[in-house]
Amino acid sequence: MEAPTLSRTVTIARGIVRLALIVQLVLGSLFWAGNATSLVDLHQFVGIVLVLSLETLVFAAARAGVDRPLVVLAGLWGIVVVVLGLSQQNLMVGSAHWVIQVLHLLVGLAAVGLSEVLAGRIQRQGSRAARGEPRLS
Repeated sequence: MEAPTLSRTVTIARGIVRLALIVQLVLGSLFWAGNATSLVDLHQFVGIVLVLSLETLVFAAARAGVDRPLVVLAGLWGIVVVVLGLSQQNLMVGSAHWVIQVLHLLVGLAAVGLSEVLAGRIQRQGSRAARGEPRLS
């Protein structure tokens, strides 16, 4: 991937993650209040789009030379988000289900945070390369 293409990819993926975050928070709030449960499929779809955008950033980060442990963590975290998101209805069913809901929220927010960190690191790596500085990883 050339630098302009990588930069454009990062910008688009980061924008999708941010938009997905807003949609997910609105839908999640509605669900938590017991409303709009017919939109669960939309919530799952947007969650998968968010994770695909995270994984796009993972691949871009790997190509840009971002620290490998961070890249691996983010890649695995995307899998955790999908597994938890698709199975949460069957976990701790009953009065303690709110614990899973909070965990689901925190895991999703961490995915967004990892996306932001990766995008920032990719951009910094690109700036270093433009100045002719060596990769640090």
